[in-house]
Amino acid sequence: MLKVYNANVYYGKIHAIKDVSFEVNDGEIVALIGANGAGKSTILRTISGLLRSRTGVISMDGKNISNTPAHKIVQMGLAQVPEGRRIFLQMTVMENLEMGAFTKGKADPADIESVFAQFPRLKERRKQIAGTLSGGEQQMLAMGRALMSHPRLMMLDEPSMGLAPILVEQIFEIIGKLHRDGTTILLVEQNADMALKIANRAYILETGRVVLTGTGAELAESPAVKKAYLGG
Repeated sequence: MLKVYNANVYYGKIHAIKDVSFEVNDGEIVALIGANGAGKSTILRTISGLLRSRTGVISMDGKNISNTPAHKIVQMGLAQVPEGRRIFLQMTVMENLEMGAFTKGKADPADIESVFAQFPRLKERRKQIAGTLSGGEQQMLAMGRALMSHPRLMMLDEPSMGLAPILVEQIFEIIGKLHRDGTTILLVEQNADMALKIANRAYILETGRVVLTGTGAELAESPAVKKAYLGG
């Protein structure tokens, strides 16, 4: 479904992503794992069309999207839930969800009800100002907003960041349910333990390079991964 080949991304003179290649197959959960500053978010922003790679090709369903505008990429079925949620804090829950349908012109009430079925707490708070929600509720709203565009591939950037352990468990349960319902997932996570438990495959990034790849189970048992990311 998604293929990144030989991506090199710069911030000015800083070489942030170095010869990165990986792929996400239809129906998978693929995790990108690495320390803060490893380049994980930069890769997602490049796939989304917010940044550009100087080399290589990014393709979706075999079509080169390397120079495709971000809104067109959303229309193709790819949505990103950004790091830090980035919800519209002064808008209500309902208004945030309606913004998620901007590439379709108008929100379909059936889509909103579908999101509420996934996240009953959002239905309870549909008239509430988003900035007054808890961190976990804001993460649910960010995911619900992304679902409004009917993504076949959802990219989640640090969905557990800043959440209490019980909420982290809940968010990962929701990710698992979205996957079972047919959404392909590309997951960026610093919580390597949780990510490897849920991922079919994973890639380890260090200073902008892919240094290790394997199934979630294989990497969870890797001595190098245990030492660096799992506290083993």
